[in-house]
Amino acid sequence: MQEQTSPVGVTGTDPAAAPAGGESLRTVVIAFLANLLIAVAKSFAAVVTGSASMLAEAAHSWADTGNEIFLLVADRRSGRGRDARHPMGYGREAYVWSMFAAFGLFTAGAVVSVFHGITELRNPEEASDFAVAYVVLALSFVLEGVSFTQAVVQTRRGARRLHRGFADHVLNTSVPTLRAVFFEDAAALLGILIAGTGVVLHQVTGSPVPDAVGSILVGLLLGVVAVVLIDRNRRFLVGQAVRPEVRTHVLEQLLQRDDVDRVTYLHLEFLGPGRLYLVAAVDMAGDDVEHHLAVRLRRLEGLLEEDELVEEAVLTLATPEEKALRP
Repeated sequence: MQEQTSPVGVTGTDPAAAPAGGESLRTVVIAFLANLLIAVAKSFAAVVTGSASMLAEAAHSWADTGNEIFLLVADRRSGRGRDARHPMGYGREAYVWSMFAAFGLFTAGAVVSVFHGITELRNPEEASDFAVAYVVLALSFVLEGVSFTQAVVQTRRGARRLHRGFADHVLNTSVPTLRAVFFEDAAALLGILIAGTGVVLHQVTGSPVPDAVGSILVGLLLGVVAVVLIDRNRRFLVGQAVRPEVRTHVLEQLLQRDDVDRVTYLHLEFLGPGRLYLVAAVDMAGDDVEHHLAVRLRRLEGLLEEDELVEEAVLTLATPEEKALRP
């Protein structure tokens, strides 16, 4: 482990966690602007056509627009550094606000869409001006595609840098804003296809039932996505450990230091997007007196915290009888 480089050596290896930085913010801003334009267009189309699927899609897009605001707050608040009131920093605020966004997607998107679809089945209404719906859906697909492409580019870049699969990175990244935008945009594109199918069948058959069923399907799709996002944020809020290969890598890096003979305990936990809490028990080389050992431990902690991924490092001395960890 070279001191002049990343002290822990995890920056390019990931704890599902390379720092999000401006790229995640750009992804969220693009998603917000796209969803705002889409929500306005779909609302207009829903009023003009009377289509249940279009109304469900409008609710979906307004929910996504509101969610992006939560994600912007998450990105901003989680980036603050440590202070006296929050010695571990504010990183986990990203998961709190992302959780709010997931709940918003469930209530404002899924519940409203399913409820409206059921209402439409019980009290069907004829739709009209189908051409307006088709134009709006096509425009929405293009705008959602732009936002989704940005999320895919960021995801692919992160997965390649961390030597992991694309889907693996989406599910396990510690950056909740990226995961939320990716899943929401993917659901939006699929939802547009469902809504478009419902509108076509409504026009062809003259029956509002396919349209209403499309609204229900969109709602169920959003519900599934919301549950996945809620679960992922829950895991990080309660203390998500890093992946085994990352733990092994950090252990190897510690053992490569000339002044560390053994590591008998190692704990790595996420404190926020790309930010880790590191606790380890080490056996320092030599047989220094207590004062010198304390200085060396504090110095090593400082070196560990120079890594942009390590929010805080706490080291203690290992006892002779403790079993050494092996990579």
